[in-house]
Amino acid sequence: MISIGNRRVGAGETPFIIAEMSGNHNQSLERALEIVDAAASTGAHALKIQTYTPDTMTLDLDEREFHIGDPNSLWTGKSLYKLYGEAYTPWEWHKPIFERARELGIIAFSTPFDDTAVDLLESLEVPCYKIASFENTDLPLIRRVAATGKPMIISTGMASIAELDDTVRTARAAGCKDLILLKCTSTYPATAKNTNILTIPHLRELFDCEVGLSDHTMGIGVSVASVALGASVIEKHFTLNRADGGVDSTFSMEPAELMQLVVETERAWQALGQVSYGATEAEKKSIVFRRSLYVVQDLKAGDVLTKHNIRAIRPGLGLPTKHLEVVLGKAVKHDVPRGTALTWELI
Repeated sequence: MISIGNRRVGAGETPFIIAEMSGNHNQSLERALEIVDAAASTGAHALKIQTYTPDTMTLDLDEREFHIGDPNSLWTGKSLYKLYGEAYTPWEWHKPIFERARELGIIAFSTPFDDTAVDLLESLEVPCYKIASFENTDLPLIRRVAATGKPMIISTGMASIAELDDTVRTARAAGCKDLILLKCTSTYPATAKNTNILTIPHLRELFDCEVGLSDHTMGIGVSVASVALGASVIEKHFTLNRADGGVDSTFSMEPAELMQLVVETERAWQALGQVSYGATEAEKKSIVFRRSLYVVQDLKAGDVLTKHNIRAIRPGLGLPTKHLEVVLGKAVKHDVPRGTALTWELI
């Protein structure tokens, strides 16, 4: 079991739901704070931002590999530098965003992308750190974050088992005691078919840690299904309204959807229960509505039981229906009115 802020995260707790703001603030602090308010109102447990600047991410070039030319990309036609300039959260916004979250009782933390980001986040006393999929092989960054001793949540997008083994060993050797791995598909949006959530229990077995899902699919179906496979953390991108636009708006959840995610993942977790057979306490009162054998015609003493005068019907106060062939041909001891539950004492 892992503690993040004032909340315990693990198999014995309801799924930990993280609303990822990313660049959906659209370069407005007022909107960023509205996103915090909306996330808290949905019942989400945490709000996550990202800590970088365009200059800590890439070079100010719009050519070759620094230009997004893929026509299928949401960000085609832009340079990496321009994209990060649109998406980044100004560092002076971090404090008011975190303070608003604390006021509302929601846990706030971030994804750092270099040492300077970790320094800033440490000064703001974040309770945990997230490592993005694209940085999960950046072992120097992993060491720096792990050295804080705080819980680490690492997305596994694109990483091979060998790469994840390097990452996990590095994190643990550098001081990370509380680790959560999130199955992730690094496409935006992702499809359900390409999500492979059967990897979740395998991750838990391989690395002996908490597991979850960083979900870029549309809707809540994949996230809810992941809970049945052991996901204790769900991360989803979040915005006020997809129609408002923004770098991640296309695959982000709106407040009503996030609220539904909180409710349905908790229901999925509750439904897991334990291996159970037989009537539960809640079911015992329903046993009476099973079928059983009843007399369906008025009988006189000595009449023989046939398929015409006894039947398997509801309710279940008579003999179990498995005894039908045994009682056929037997005579009743005394008169029996129609609607009497058949018992051994009548035969």
